[in-house]
Amino acid sequence: MRVFRFFPLVLLAALAAMTLIMAGRGVASPGNTERVSVDSGGNEGNKESLSPAISADGDGIVDFYVAASSTDGVHFSSTQAGSNAPMLVAQWSGTDPVFVGASDIGSKSGDGDEATATLLDAIFAGNPPGGVFTAGDNVNEDPVNLADFMAYYVPTWGRHKARTRPTAGNHDYLDTAGVAQGYFDYFNGIGNFTGPAGDRGKGYYSYDLGAWHIVVLNSNCSKVSGCGAGSPQEQWLRSDLAAHPTACTAAMWHHPRFSSGQHGSNSSMQAIWQALYDYGAEVVFSGHNHVYERFAPQDASGRTDAMGIREFVVGTGGKSHYTWSSGPLPNEEVRNNDTWGVIKLTLHPTSYDWEFIPVAGKTFSDSGTQPCIALAAVGGMAELPDVSDSSTPNDTLLAGLAAVALTTLAAGGWYARRRFSRS
Repeated sequence: MRVFRFFPLVLLAALAAMTLIMAGRGVASPGNTERVSVDSGGNEGNKESLSPAISADGDGIVDFYVAASSTDGVHFSSTQAGSNAPMLVAQWSGTDPVFVGASDIGSKSGDGDEATATLLDAIFAGNPPGGVFTAGDNVNEDPVNLADFMAYYVPTWGRHKARTRPTAGNHDYLDTAGVAQGYFDYFNGIGNFTGPAGDRGKGYYSYDLGAWHIVVLNSNCSKVSGCGAGSPQEQWLRSDLAAHPTACTAAMWHHPRFSSGQHGSNSSMQAIWQALYDYGAEVVFSGHNHVYERFAPQDASGRTDAMGIREFVVGTGGKSHYTWSSGPLPNEEVRNNDTWGVIKLTLHPTSYDWEFIPVAGKTFSDSGTQPCIALAAVGGMAELPDVSDSSTPNDTLLAGLAAVALTTLAAGGWYARRRFSRS
């Protein structure tokens, strides 16, 4: 596979209010050309544009980002040429959202869950865009019925229920019936089949946050007919990723694929990791081990891979601390087992920043930034319409068989993705 190559361009002079950043992601069909134009104001008759041609030498995806401060808006147009005309997917980026969470949270003993909930209170005090995630064991007790959620989750992290998308852990399945009834009743509503926690009987689902696609998976494999290649969940995941070819993707489940914590690693999630790797996912969050770990990007077998997925184990929600089962694993960059806290990501259109925030009185922290990785071309991606957007722009015009799209946008950020079909 040959990597698609081109260079950043900055609009100067008359286009000083805008910056066009072009960043390769994958490869594109031989002979195809992508030409992008941006105009500095909302008046179509007063165009000032830059039209760089992007030549491709393979199959894949092209990403670019347009930002403008002009209150008149931005004209964005894209014209394609070649035997395999690319398609456009556009998303309004707006203010970059924050994405905050941990796992192994509610408990009848201690106050670690209250300490981490206080961190959420501070992060969301100004009501910034974003959301909370849990990576399972929302209530870390036995049994765990609805009454236990009301007693041990509601008073702490339950303060942020409206912005939370949860993951099911093994303790969440320790209800009387063994079907995570309390978990689904709490997050979806009593008796409701579906809701913020996904469908009962599955517990896997996806949603979008800013420019990112978020996938929540269920690592309680015996409860969902397995997690291996060809399982219903793995096949759903591949279909979901094909239907949502965003620049950046995050996933989460409870039992970590890689960990040196007390319970170790979980090979049962290898096929799920492979599917995410095949579609270019950036980051995975897990818990189960009551520790914090950060791994370098790696493939499903644990080999270092610049195109791989970074894993964070964030079993730091407040239940307890675990010992280590071994020394650091290959590719394990950071680990800590004496600090509760939450991980906070800022989800940019083509990158992310991470920060582990400890509870009051602790000093351990971890932070960094990472661009979204290049995406290998994958067969079977669903075809997309010529123009798809979620911003409700002022107007969208399609002109001619060349599928020229002209969109007038309010000041802010416009993230667009052009997918080249396979030759």
